[in-house]
Amino acid sequence: MEGLKNIIRDVPDFPKKGILFKDITTLLADAKSFQTAVDLLGHRYIDQNIDLVLGVEARGFIVGSALAYKLGKGVILVRKPGKLPHKTKKKTYKLEYGEDSLEIHLDAIKPGARILIADDVLATGGTVSAVIDLVEGLGGHVVECAFLAELEFLEGRKKVAPHGVFSLVKF
Repeated sequence: MEGLKNIIRDVPDFPKKGILFKDITTLLADAKSFQTAVDLLGHRYIDQNIDLVLGVEARGFIVGSALAYKLGKGVILVRKPGKLPHKTKKKTYKLEYGEDSLEIHLDAIKPGARILIADDVLATGGTVSAVIDLVEGLGGHVVECAFLAELEFLEGRKKVAPHGVFSLVKF
C-alpha cells in the first residue's frame, strides 16, 4: 500500500487556503497503480453479493465505474444538482470547507438493493453521509463505503458509523 500512498500528490491550499488536498489524479494516471488499486478493492467485494456500485461525483465516478466493471455489476451516479436528467432526490450537507448538495435518480435503486459506495477520499465524512442518506431514502442497503484514501485526522469514519468503511491507504 505504501506504493499507492506515495503516488498520491499533495496540493496545498486547494480548494482554499489551509486545506491540504490529496490529489489522486497521479494514481489514476499511472496504469499499474490504478490497476492495483482497482484489483485490491475488487478482491475485497467479489463475494459480498453487491447489486450496484455507486460512484460519487466526480472522482468517485472513476473509482466506482472501474470497480463495477471489475465486479461485473452496474454503476449508478450521485451528482451535483441539475446534472441528472430524470426525477431526483436531493441532499444538502456540510463539507470541511463549505456546503454542497447531491442528487440521485429516484429510480436508481430498488428497495433492498445492496449498494457499494465508491469515492476517492474520505475526509470529514459529510459527502458520504449524504450519499448514505440518499441510498437509504430510496430503500437501498449500504454494504460498505470504499475509498482509495482516507484522511484519518479528520475522523470521517466516525461520522459514517455504523456503516462499514474500507480505505486502501490512510493519511
